[in-house]
Amino acid sequence: MNRAIALEGAAGIATAVSESVQYQGRKASRQGSEQRRQVILDAAMRIVVRDGVRAVRHRAVAAEAGVPLSATTYYFKDIDDLLTDTFAQYVERSAAFMAKFWANNEGLLREMVAYGDGSRESRSQLADDIARLTADYVQRQLHNRREHLMAEQAFRQEALLNPRLALLVRSHQQILLQGTCQFFQVLGSREPQQDAKVLTAIIRRMEYQGLLNDSEPEAEEEMLGILKRYMHLVLASV
Repeated sequence: MNRAIALEGAAGIATAVSESVQYQGRKASRQGSEQRRQVILDAAMRIVVRDGVRAVRHRAVAAEAGVPLSATTYYFKDIDDLLTDTFAQYVERSAAFMAKFWANNEGLLREMVAYGDGSRESRSQLADDIARLTADYVQRQLHNRREHLMAEQAFRQEALLNPRLALLVRSHQQILLQGTCQFFQVLGSREPQQDAKVLTAIIRRMEYQGLLNDSEPEAEEEMLGILKRYMHLVLASV
């Protein structure tokens, strides 16, 4: 696959996911109404991150958002709709973020892949560079988007019990998975889908451990070591 097509495709997948998000609650008819609806969803998300999914109730969300209780029940007939739309907004924003991430890093990734001459030394350097790039991505997520990751963990657990959330979670997982898969295609992997599934699983585990351990300095070294080992194994088989 052409490198440019592959990496543009990664951004395109994220954009498609963002545009495909469907909301369940009452649609806002005016700009002011839409702003109030988003204020309610943002308040629900803060409660999820701070107190967990089970703490999301109409009265609690109304108090957090600073709106009348009637406003939350107007837009969302029940808690299921409120939770679904809270995560739908999360997925939409996350997909838009990842679309920009892939687009902004396209040039760097293409340059990294094209720089090597095919020798063992250059492939080893490429493996190290990709590992560092991936480790940097995880660290930025933990440092700059911690609440985002907390919300993701909460909704992934709730999706085990809620079929509507499960659909959204699967769509959200495809953003990183398919983008990573296309990058492995650029690298020439014989099994890009499998390699992408392993790498995204590693990233998810590192994000969870980073949240759990508050991103300890020694954990950063371990993270880089694991990623280097994995990328060396992948590139050795290409």
